Amino acid sequence: EEDMYRDAEEIEREKILLCETSSSEYKLSVAPEMDVMEYCRKEWRGDTPVAKRMRKGYEAVAQKFAAIRRVRGDNYCALRATLFQALSQATQLPSWLQSEDFTMLPENLMSKYDWIKQWQLKQKLGRKMGGISDEIKEYLILLRKKWKNISEIKGPIEKQEACDKLFKNEEEEYSLYEALKFLMLNTAIELYNDDRNGRRVPVFSWLLFARDTSSNPCQLMHNHLNHIGHSGGLEQVEMFLLAYALQYTIQVYRLYKYSTDEFITLYPNDPEEDWPVVTLITEDDRHYNIPVRMCQETML
Repeated sequence: EEDMYRDAEEIEREKILLCETSSSEYKLSVAPEMDVMEYCRKEWRGDTPVAKRMRKGYEAVAQKFAAIRRVRGDNYCALRATLFQALSQATQLPSWLQSEDFTMLPENLMSKYDWIKQWQLKQKLGRKMGGISDEIKEYLILLRKKWKNISEIKGPIEKQEACDKLFKNEEEEYSLYEALKFLMLNTAIELYNDDRNGRRVPVFSWLLFARDTSSNPCQLMHNHLNHIGHSGGLEQVEMFLLAYALQYTIQVYRLYKYSTDEFITLYPNDPEEDWPVVTLITEDDRHYNIPVRMCQETML
């Protein structure tokens, strides 16, 4: 699987490493902890303006977090980093996951919007139509089950071990991303309908549907959501959509924006007070890693 975020030399090194390690180790989607500044020194050795800025950015991250975990760099990495962080600090099942009609979402939506039958599932392009509703329902049930199980684990070490185990299971992991993408579609449909019915919607919703490629939820699905994980990752405006779908505030250290107002960006930028917060790191708004082991209380 080619990684669009790393140079050829690094990909070659990993291929050599693949020969030396077992396939299960290689499939670890979230690498073990590494000291933040050690990671920074390894990645940004030069004296270019970009390297200097990145080092300053990592120094700022190190004021709050002791370590970093590298996230596998395919086109799911924004979903992977966000979900990993949400699960690793989950203490209860979110209210939207508890609702009785949660697992009926695919059936309910497909009865209203026939075009959703063209949803494309991971590695199942060109599949026969039909059965997609049941498959997505299975993914939603899996998401609820995993979230419930992990949130009930009291010990932080055991909780972390459960997350690591889940993110080594490729089939389950990618099933969860399909569930998240479908929840994003559901949220987009709700926002689109709210706007058309004159209800107040967040600003990002206007931006989402102002794009030529996503002027309505059907286009959003065809031109964007169907491609996440296959040929593209999440764009900025879709980070807002993910945050709304999960009812989480996603706080991102955007290292290339160091010393600007956008260095620490919140999705959404006017978060609900009762939404939990997950923190990510990005060097380029394409690939996301995870800061861990908070040094002090992080305040929004």
